[in-house]
Amino acid sequence: MEILSDRILAMGESETLAMTQIARELKEQGKDVISLSIGEPDFNTPECVKEYAKQAIDENWTHYPPVPGYPELLKAICHKFKRDNNLDYETNQIVVSTGAKQSIYQLVMALVNPGDEVIIPAPYWVSYREIAKVAGGKCVFIPAKIENDFKITPAQLKAAITSKTKLIMFSSPSNPTGMLYSKEELRGIAEVVKDYPQIIIMADEIYEHINFQGKHESIAQFDFIKDQVITVNGVAKGFAMTGWRIGFIAAPAKIAKACKKLQGQVTSATCSIAQRATIKAMEMDPTTSKDIIDMRNTFQARRDMVYKLLQEIHGFKVRLPQGAFYFFPDVAALYGKNVPADSVFAQTYKKTVIENSTDLCMYILYDANVALVQGSAFGDDNCIRLSYATSEDNLKEACRRIKAAVENLK
Repeated sequence: MEILSDRILAMGESETLAMTQIARELKEQGKDVISLSIGEPDFNTPECVKEYAKQAIDENWTHYPPVPGYPELLKAICHKFKRDNNLDYETNQIVVSTGAKQSIYQLVMALVNPGDEVIIPAPYWVSYREIAKVAGGKCVFIPAKIENDFKITPAQLKAAITSKTKLIMFSSPSNPTGMLYSKEELRGIAEVVKDYPQIIIMADEIYEHINFQGKHESIAQFDFIKDQVITVNGVAKGFAMTGWRIGFIAAPAKIAKACKKLQGQVTSATCSIAQRATIKAMEMDPTTSKDIIDMRNTFQARRDMVYKLLQEIHGFKVRLPQGAFYFFPDVAALYGKNVPADSVFAQTYKKTVIENSTDLCMYILYDANVALVQGSAFGDDNCIRLSYATSEDNLKEACRRIKAAVENLK
């Protein structure tokens, strides 16, 4: 008799974390691996945020906080939504959790019954699929190709909706593609969903402040759809606070209450010191904060540099990302190519032909010592994902190695 539950056996592991782990193991073996697999800013948390956390320790903010978050933090998040997104929320519509991933997990568990359909545009962030499956939901994927900048159309969305559709999950700016939806594109999606009051939209805006196009656009801005939208955000990406583990939702009060109920039975409130630090982060205006502006400008400079380098690699079809810190090139032209006989990949996996994105990523990892993530993890096996959240020197060397490895394919 199997001791583990069916739900855990059916769940896939995070491919991004798995690739990062292999890269770490190779580093421990002495390999000079450049990791472009993990989605983490290579910046430190702003000093003002760190100082506020230190002050919180000295002031003994070390006891259990309220489950949804400190009142001061909930107010600061409401202020952030008004300042940055022109969205009005009350504190009873906000729930602070241990990272945006927990926020997403809780809202899916609070909404989705077994058999409910969850629409997920592909490419998608790896955990959307697995979280929906754990809840018993049936994933309905809408393919968004590189020719359309990896964005779905209202017509595609309408065609995917059935009487069983409960939830739509998407991110903008996107992980893994770096693309973002314009105001008019979001309006088109909203116009479709407004005719289906039973459907909820989960808008993941964790990369909001890493946006090279100007003002971020939220789908909740359309009053006729706002009560059907849950906005997910946090401090990991835009404030370089990955380790602080703070995410939050803004939702209709009934849904926020349900997420609070679940959180109360699972983790209770998140870390008190991280919450106090986040109050200071929420006070940082992205239009004037030097920390946010400098980080965004650095990412944009790296993006422009990597875009030019990737265009020089044979078989890579590349779009210029508009936000986040990822490229998602189409590499299907390399499938069917033979690897060198003395390839470490060939010797390790007993394979001589690149058949898919996993093969290509493993070949580049073992023979070029650059860690990427296979596109199949994100729902598009024609592509691979690379993060440019590392130094220009690392990026130049990584692209040089990738180009050399690809040129060795015959």
